[in-house]
Amino acid sequence: MEPSNVPRRQPHVLVLPTPAQGHINPMLQFSKRLVSRGVKATLAVTVHLAASMHADPSSPVGLETISDGHDVGGFMEAGSIEAYQTDLRIVGSRTLAELIRKLDRSGRPLDAVIYDGFLPWALDVARQCSKLGVVFFTQTCAVNNVYYHVHRGLLPLPLSGPSVEVPGLPPLKPSEMPSFVYKVGSYPAFRDLLVNQFTNVDDADFVLFETFYELEKEVVEWMSANLWPLKTIGPTLPSLYLDKRLPDDTAYGIDLFTPTTSSAVSAWLSHHPPRSVVYVSFGSMADLDPSQFSELAHGLALAGHPFLWVVRSSEQHKLPRDLMDSIPSEEALILPWCNQLEVLASDAIGCFVTHCGLNSVIEAICLGVPMVAMPQWTDQTTNAKFVEDVWRVGVRARADESGVVGREEVNRRVREVVGGGERGREMAESARRWMAAAKAAIGEGGSSDRNIDEFVEELTSRASMQ
Repeated sequence: MEPSNVPRRQPHVLVLPTPAQGHINPMLQFSKRLVSRGVKATLAVTVHLAASMHADPSSPVGLETISDGHDVGGFMEAGSIEAYQTDLRIVGSRTLAELIRKLDRSGRPLDAVIYDGFLPWALDVARQCSKLGVVFFTQTCAVNNVYYHVHRGLLPLPLSGPSVEVPGLPPLKPSEMPSFVYKVGSYPAFRDLLVNQFTNVDDADFVLFETFYELEKEVVEWMSANLWPLKTIGPTLPSLYLDKRLPDDTAYGIDLFTPTTSSAVSAWLSHHPPRSVVYVSFGSMADLDPSQFSELAHGLALAGHPFLWVVRSSEQHKLPRDLMDSIPSEEALILPWCNQLEVLASDAIGCFVTHCGLNSVIEAICLGVPMVAMPQWTDQTTNAKFVEDVWRVGVRARADESGVVGREEVNRRVREVVGGGERGREMAESARRWMAAAKAAIGEGGSSDRNIDEFVEELTSRASMQ
């Protein structure tokens, strides 16, 4: 037994996200929480991303690289998602092992690898290098519970019947399941990526989820009792927007896109009254059809509220130019990218039209902004179900037979949220309650705060025995 008067060595963890903005942000933020508790954290990104991203040089988290086999062109160089996944696994496994050995030769050797659930091969590497393996899931417990049941053959596909029963979840229509489960055969490489998260999860030393307990109480309790003793450690936003206990944590710190200057965005927002502006963004990956761009633009114009719309540079040619040119600049601001947290935190924002990627949903919840959900694929359909019917912080805009959300539906749903009616007031009040719950979870003594403390204590204890 270790003598009580011998100080325990604080652990060093290597944090490995999938090379995408929506995965880097939460894992980087969790790393900052660990550093604030005395843990040394090093973030590993691909060589290509390290060369192209904008990183905060004052970050308390160290930065290292591994290779995905495409150091110059990244994902686009691979030619297909299947080829990229294969290269990332093969070359990534080799260079991750090399990085671990490099860190072991440094003054502070590595104790654990915290890896994205999308990268189960990282656990095999950690084991081969005699390190602890910590899986970090970047989708909700609800969505991962579905994928787990698919992986184990407990949810036969294709789905049949008007509703689907999954333990720990409310009844879901087939169309409310993750798209890869509902639409069997769609994007098979992505489906395999998500389902195969669970190939070796039972061997992980710890299982962490980006969510917070209160948000998914029923499914967290079911999974904890029946699958693994998981820990919820979210929300994973910069401390400035939550508990404010990390004084220098004001932004995520890594951007794969260049945001428009914050002062220009703030100046535009400052000319609008509280809760009047509609913020529209579909994240870093969504690829909307030109017809959807047109219907969305016309619907926003019909709704009659000023709107700030993030349209990536590669997508701006899809905008209906005649309509956009006819709208006064004070009523519509189109940006290629922005600091979403700063926008959502503005008093001027009354509604968020979103694709329902988990990071965007959590950011809206933490900042008390009700949503119009326009899910596109993967987990977004299930997130939209929870936004509307479980958390009651938004409404879903339904697509027509052709799969397009029409302008009248956009108009109707935006007015429902921002128009000042009873339903809009109920959503705004629910959003405020969830905002308080999110801040309490990560605040001192909250559910996630305790879980992070317990994780650090257990990690430190195990590291000291190695």
